[in-house]
Amino acid sequence: MVRTKLLCTLSGGPYNRRVPDNAEPIDASTRYCAVYGHPISHSASPAMQNAALVHLGLNWRYLAFDVDPSHLREAIIGAARMKFIGLNLTVPHKLLAQEIVDVLDQSAKTWGAVNTIRFEGRTADGQWVSLGALENCDSQEIRSHGFNTDAEAITRSLVEDLSIRLPGARVLLLGAGGAGRVAALKLASEQISELYLINRTRSKAEALAAEISKRFPQVKTTVGYPTDKADLLLNATSLGLNANDDLPFDPNRYHLSSARAVYDMVYRPAETALLKTARQAGCRTANGAGMLLYQGARALEIWTGHAAPIEIMRRALLNHIYGD
Repeated sequence: MVRTKLLCTLSGGPYNRRVPDNAEPIDASTRYCAVYGHPISHSASPAMQNAALVHLGLNWRYLAFDVDPSHLREAIIGAARMKFIGLNLTVPHKLLAQEIVDVLDQSAKTWGAVNTIRFEGRTADGQWVSLGALENCDSQEIRSHGFNTDAEAITRSLVEDLSIRLPGARVLLLGAGGAGRVAALKLASEQISELYLINRTRSKAEALAAEISKRFPQVKTTVGYPTDKADLLLNATSLGLNANDDLPFDPNRYHLSSARAVYDMVYRPAETALLKTARQAGCRTANGAGMLLYQGARALEIWTGHAAPIEIMRRALLNHIYGD
């Protein structure tokens, strides 16, 4: 935790400003948020977050930084020392951050990963408050507060983009890493009936299956492919980001005609090889743009305390990724 002697006072300032038509020029009072990842050049988060900040009338900017995992602790501490409002974390930082942040929100404890950090300062009465609500903090005690906004975003996007009814569904999940683990636990909490796990390292899938069986014993969890129809195939791996990537499953062991719907967390390109193959097999398909939108919107609300302008963010996101 970054500690100094002076405390901060609450401000009603930035939220009450007029919404500008365009972003204000960066000046000495501009505040910052950022996303850390490795790699990060593909991230569309700055486009949608900066559009939202303009709409809210905040003199803030949202940046992106490539941070090697071995430097994550220093990068988080550095952002706190520079009084950033908050951070988003993407691959491969979501699991690592659990051991780095000062405080874990219940969402991060429940889903076992941190994808959003809010930096907080202590006020004169001892309350911890988002740095977004504080100003004139020349020196202060600051802590990092970790949240997970991915879990709710996953299920919201599945329901809205694929019209999936999750209770009772049979799901094939590809990937048991940070994103896959969160998806598996959240889907199990939504009372799906069966979950099939595939991962390059089988032991990781087995460990996740054991955890789900313990926490959600009503869900039948299997490491391997289903032998019958699945209501949903969900790709939580990074395969598909590159044009020459292999399919994230073994087509000799599973055919997409056995899946009613296919969701790929990869959102760029708009149609990955997986989604193209699924569409040709007659499946309903959707990519991860919806998940990115909803996790980012919730992160913005955590930092600002204001409702996120969802449609503003959606338009900026889709325009940035896919053009007009």
